[in-house]
Amino acid sequence: MMDRDRNKTLLLELQRAAGTGNGRCADCGEPDPEWASYKLGIFICLNCSGIHRNLPQISRVKSLRLDFWENDLIEFMKKHGNLCAKAKYEAKVPPYYYIPQSRDCLVLREQWIRAKYEREEFVATRVCQDPCSAGSREGFLWKRGRESRQFQKRQFLLSAREGVMKYYTKESRGPKAIISVENLNAMFQTEKIQHAHGLQITYNTNGQTRNLFVYHESGKEIVDWFNAIRAARYHYLRTTFPSVPEPELIPRITRNYVKEGYMEKTGPKQKEAFKVRWFCLDSQERNLTYFKNPLDAFAQGQVFIGRMEEGYEVQAGLPQGVRVKKRKPAITVVTPMREFVFICENEREQREWIDALNGVIAQPLSG
Repeated sequence: MMDRDRNKTLLLELQRAAGTGNGRCADCGEPDPEWASYKLGIFICLNCSGIHRNLPQISRVKSLRLDFWENDLIEFMKKHGNLCAKAKYEAKVPPYYYIPQSRDCLVLREQWIRAKYEREEFVATRVCQDPCSAGSREGFLWKRGRESRQFQKRQFLLSAREGVMKYYTKESRGPKAIISVENLNAMFQTEKIQHAHGLQITYNTNGQTRNLFVYHESGKEIVDWFNAIRAARYHYLRTTFPSVPEPELIPRITRNYVKEGYMEKTGPKQKEAFKVRWFCLDSQERNLTYFKNPLDAFAQGQVFIGRMEEGYEVQAGLPQGVRVKKRKPAITVVTPMREFVFICENEREQREWIDALNGVIAQPLSG
């Protein structure tokens, strides 16, 4: 019993020890990890421990507080630790490779863990692929049909060298679409697409936002596609803006929406009936885009969100003179041209939208 208590205390001291990196999950960065892999010598969070359980040949996990730790395992943990593992397993992570955080979807976190420890893709002895080669890929993805709304197998081709992504239908001899890498974005949307490997690809065509919704049965394949798109985007950004520092370039490779969800909107006269729409806030493009349905291919419209000095503002509540029957919280987005009125489902949603919109208004305009 004394050994058990002593070892638990030692483990928790190790987890909090300065200069070890043990205070955050080795895989997703979640603070105060409560689990550890005693085969790899790392401290991990509960969610990542679940992924490690599926890799018994490589990793074995125990709870820091609930399980018994033998003396030799404590010694092993002392000799290793998160920074030590990072130096070994993350020696050569390419700059374009997406490193997931705790809030990211399961497939991203699982493939990051498998890439590190199972496939050892980033150890020092591996030769790093250049972004141009890594940003070239060909294969099949299941794509949601714009009219049919059914997922159909389509051939996709990505070329960082040509700066394009293309996809083909069975009927078309040539590509159905040629998408410039310059305005290409990709983000995982597992809940929206209702598939654990669901990916949303967006691009601009004739001044409109176009959405493609795709997935692949293999988690590795869809994450490889995502990182190939990121490699192609990185190659484009690096060659187009050679003097921009790396820390500024990396966040511009791909991005998630700051916030998404349903709100109700009225027309320009503010007397039209309120209609439910799906909204997406893109902080990089400074656009609040709205769709009739979350999985629509094209947006119905968008509102540019400028800076406060230019006359942009977000307010809680309705403008003077506007009446609504529903007793629900509202927000008003003030632009130099007009006021946009939106009704939120509840006060929490209202607060989140106001915070998200204020965040965009406060950020400087990018060149």
